[in-house]
Amino acid sequence: MVTGYDHILFLVGVIFFLYRLKDVVQYVSLFTIGHSVTLLAGVLGGIHANSFIIDAIIGFSVVYKAFDNMNGFKRLFGVQPNTKLAVLVFGLFHGFGLATKLQEFSLAQNGLVTNIVSFNVGVEIGQILALTAVFIGLSYWRTRAGFLRHAFATNTLLMMGGFILVGYQLTGYMVNR
Repeated sequence: MVTGYDHILFLVGVIFFLYRLKDVVQYVSLFTIGHSVTLLAGVLGGIHANSFIIDAIIGFSVVYKAFDNMNGFKRLFGVQPNTKLAVLVFGLFHGFGLATKLQEFSLAQNGLVTNIVSFNVGVEIGQILALTAVFIGLSYWRTRAGFLRHAFATNTLLMMGGFILVGYQLTGYMVNR
């Protein structure tokens, strides 16, 4: 999805329980590395995949992170996946999703590397600005009574949003086959 709301939903899940700026920077950096690698490799390397399937995986990443925030893996399976690795891997899918969208445009080869790197820097700056606002809002909310009481419901809504994204993309895949 070109609008980026799917990336922001995932990253809201990622930073939801991160209280220190150092941790937020670490996790967002892992996502950014993954996102940048596959965005650049997809566009510059001409690696192609079905955009609906990739975007469905991106929707699933939102579901995954919300489920993780709800301690679903520990409760149901007795294990806790490596969160940093998951953020990096899903960052790879998120970047590839944007690459599949950009591949639908006819991009001039002259200056493509400079343009795509500049585009990626702009995407990352926009992401940082949006997450700064989210982090400030979450930090304020955490100082109020009821944060933990509403955290499960909030992550349930986040999960529902992810399921809607998955359904939307799988429907697009089925209709456009």
